[in-house]
Amino acid sequence: MSEQLTWDDLRTVRAVMRGGSLSAAARALDLSHATVYRRLGAIEARLGVRLFTRARTGYTPTAAGEELSALAEEVEVGVVSVERRIMGRDLRPSGRLRVATTDTLLLALLTPMLARFRKLFPDIELEVVASNEMANLTRRDADVAIRAAPRPPETLVGRKVADVAWAVYASRRHPAARAAPSDLAAFEWIGPDESLSNVAVAPWMSRQGLFERARYRTNTFVGARDAVEAGIGLAVLPCFVGESRGGVVRITRPIPELTSELWLLTHPDLRTVGRVRAFLDFMAGAVAARRSFLAGRRGGAGARTAT
Repeated sequence: MSEQLTWDDLRTVRAVMRGGSLSAAARALDLSHATVYRRLGAIEARLGVRLFTRARTGYTPTAAGEELSALAEEVEVGVVSVERRIMGRDLRPSGRLRVATTDTLLLALLTPMLARFRKLFPDIELEVVASNEMANLTRRDADVAIRAAPRPPETLVGRKVADVAWAVYASRRHPAARAAPSDLAAFEWIGPDESLSNVAVAPWMSRQGLFERARYRTNTFVGARDAVEAGIGLAVLPCFVGESRGGVVRITRPIPELTSELWLLTHPDLRTVGRVRAFLDFMAGAVAARRSFLAGRRGGAGARTAT
């Protein structure tokens, strides 16, 4: 081998291993498909060994590929650990801050707060990633996560900032808006798809005999709210989502067993970083100001029981 492997080489192999394809690796590395293809070919040529077998279903690692990918994982853990320790010495509220949250929280709650934060801290560059998957803060997928969850991973630190209430919503024009609570099962419903199976709504709907009434399913609660407003059916929504549109009305009280907790999370090594600390402190205050709204104590019918 005429040249030693670089960190970029190892990252390329690991990204292909994780993604199972060049396209997925390119997205993870923020490179073009052609660049990843050339890099992988150059690495294999340099080593004189095939690292992946190519098939129509994707890239499968060979024994050599698995070994190099495991090495890349070890190096990545070490590199990220050093990066976090170095960042922890930076007490200035400046630089890039990568924030992970869900599309529901971003679109229905957080964006005005993020706008105010940018005005207060113009030297902090925000990079916001919306996904229903929990970001891996240990691997530095993000610096901070804002999530509604029953409990955060033990490897992270943070604070619970609010309870999030859920209730049943209908369009103001829908017959269910005038029906008795005991009659709601007669209507069609909007439900979460399989990608939201980790959310408590689907099991609750199944227990109530409502899931089979869902003829429309989606992977976004903001999309479910829009479907409710369009009259497609009833849906269980976070109260802050359901009550963000005038054409949607709450038709049950908040459902106690669906209450979730909103958390601000980061990695222990990053909590003293200036920009991280500034963001956590600001967001904790901003969310606290809307705590009653998030808990479902403002707006909505609030006088009817769930089915």
